[in-house]
Amino acid sequence: MMESQHISQRKIKPTSPTIQDVPFYDEENDPFVKFDTTSKDRKDDVPQANADASDDTQTPISMSKSAYYVLALLACQNCFKNILMRFVMKDEPRFLVSTAVITIELLKLTFSATYIVTKQRQPLSSIFWFIKEDWENTVLLCVPAICYNIQSSLEYVAFANIDAASFAVLVQTKMLATALFFKLVLGKKMMKKQLLSLIILTVGVMMCNMKSGSDDANENDGTHGYRAKGIAATLGIALSSGFASVYTEKVIKSSRKKSISDNKEEYGLPHMQCQLAMVSICTLGCYAITRDAETILTEGFFCNFNGPAFLSCLNSAIGGLIVAAVLKYADSVLKGYATAVSVVLTGVFSSYIFDTSLSTLFGMGIINVVISVVLYNCNDLDDYIW
Repeated sequence: MMESQHISQRKIKPTSPTIQDVPFYDEENDPFVKFDTTSKDRKDDVPQANADASDDTQTPISMSKSAYYVLALLACQNCFKNILMRFVMKDEPRFLVSTAVITIELLKLTFSATYIVTKQRQPLSSIFWFIKEDWENTVLLCVPAICYNIQSSLEYVAFANIDAASFAVLVQTKMLATALFFKLVLGKKMMKKQLLSLIILTVGVMMCNMKSGSDDANENDGTHGYRAKGIAATLGIALSSGFASVYTEKVIKSSRKKSISDNKEEYGLPHMQCQLAMVSICTLGCYAITRDAETILTEGFFCNFNGPAFLSCLNSAIGGLIVAAVLKYADSVLKGYATAVSVVLTGVFSSYIFDTSLSTLFGMGIINVVISVVLYNCNDLDDYIW
């Protein structure tokens, strides 16, 4: 009897210190490892009693009130961003998209640096020391930074040509793009529920884009923009997002884990935000110089900028920081729920503010998209409802 107890205790004894033991690194909420479910280190930390459990079964996450507040804020921010961007771009303003995206990254850098100085009580020089010590990842971040810059630029094109409700639905195809890239490039296995959710998503997107005859008559006039152009831009956002996820998983993740675990000073998520923002500003600066240098020199950096345009930049910058907070307080499952709520809210507010015609097919399509988002991210589908 004593021998069996000794064996049981030995089975659940923690392994030697790993990267999880570093106090400023949270692997569970790290976006660079959220797709990795086959890591040897993770399996070694599972008690023997649960060794036969399914790989896709996860323990429910206990959430604090802060997590619920952050998720509600994320859902509202996504909805507000879609509505605001459509309001800004519906009349096709003439400000430079390149300078608008640079402004977003400058605001992110400012907010993150302010947090480091005021809350973490660290000097601004710690940002440069972090980038210097993590220079390998700084170089590797150029690729996802370019992808995110493309996404931000295409958002302005999309909202100039399609309504906010259609964008909120179409952009969810990034789940399909990410799944396909992970399967083709990394050979990742896809669960049955995820494949089913992607099929439901495809059907929902097709239903949302079925237009009546009266809608087709106004599709390509000067007021409503060119719908095909807006759809193409939104699908480009989805493809860019999927590629960035695969690149992050394949190239950056392993290097990031090593660099963070070897780092002795307590660098947090704000330092990584500053790192990505500075890389984005450098890549965007090259784009702005090659494309809009003459206009910037003659008419100024903020030519044709107005209040709503700057507010849209501010909202986008805050949204990026909220996503970072979600990664700290919750996980991708709950983030998926917030995304589903934002899709519904965007459709409702778009119909009231812009008189967007939402047909029965569109409403059914939104339901499909919401179900697909929840199904793709949910882990407890076998639980009883009552």
